[in-house]
Amino acid sequence: MTDNISTAPALSSLRAWLESFRLRTLPLACASVITGSALAWQQSSFNPTVALLTLLTTALLQILSNLANDYGDAVKGSDTPERLGPLRGMQKGLIGLKQMRFALALTTVLTLIAGVTLVVSACDSLVDMLGFLALGAVAVVAAIAYTVGKKPYGYLGLGDLAVLIFFGWLGVVGSFYLQTHSLQWLSFLPATGCGLLAVAVLNVNNMRDIDSDRRNGKFTVAVRLGACSARYYHAMLLSASLFCFALYAKLTGLDAPGWLFLLSAPLLFGQARFVIKHTNAAAMRPVLEKTVKAALLVNLLFALGLAMS
Repeated sequence: MTDNISTAPALSSLRAWLESFRLRTLPLACASVITGSALAWQQSSFNPTVALLTLLTTALLQILSNLANDYGDAVKGSDTPERLGPLRGMQKGLIGLKQMRFALALTTVLTLIAGVTLVVSACDSLVDMLGFLALGAVAVVAAIAYTVGKKPYGYLGLGDLAVLIFFGWLGVVGSFYLQTHSLQWLSFLPATGCGLLAVAVLNVNNMRDIDSDRRNGKFTVAVRLGACSARYYHAMLLSASLFCFALYAKLTGLDAPGWLFLLSAPLLFGQARFVIKHTNAAAMRPVLEKTVKAALLVNLLFALGLAMS
């Protein structure tokens, strides 16, 4: 009996940290590396060591961003009991500000170590090495500055653009370049498709929290557009992502397996219809995880198609 009582707080604290890590969002971070590595495979330049190090660095950046988001929103008072999303560790009082600051510092150090190891392992020239170190530093700052600081860009409605850049262009094209040491402009098409799917995930999150964000001065794109227009924006993001992948397949002359990603079209269009039809913010709660899975599925099918092509 006593043992059960003593282990309960420890279990609650562990659960709180796992909730703050938001491990369910990690597939979204991995999607860009999968697509970039698949493009490298297509060029016969796939490097498993570099791909794994890229995956590790990207996952740590995602966790850093999640922790910083919890910290920033808690400090600014945006995470209130009225918020429709799941309660976070700091909301529950299970994680203190000092503990979260330490976790942010530790995760930043681990991310930098992983990033430097990746750059040293992958880059052949000093120019590439310095360039990717600079990009890595910018990514770390961006992960923290989303909700932390006097003027966090997430509160200004710039989160969607940042997600497109880091989860799309930098994630996919960067993964591709680190393995091939070359830059192909057509690779920006699947990179954009991957990034738009990540933006769709953020948009679902923002549609769910639209009322509490508006009250707390967090002017996300969803808040700026309004509940109705944000839903059509979501449908546009899903449609445009498929178009980008299709345009790449067309321009590069992929054969039938290369179009495998189209199998996800009914799922994406079904989700777009659901989002447009259900205007209640609470209806977005189950859609978030489904959008993460849909984004991963599209990228996996695209990668598999490239491998089979």
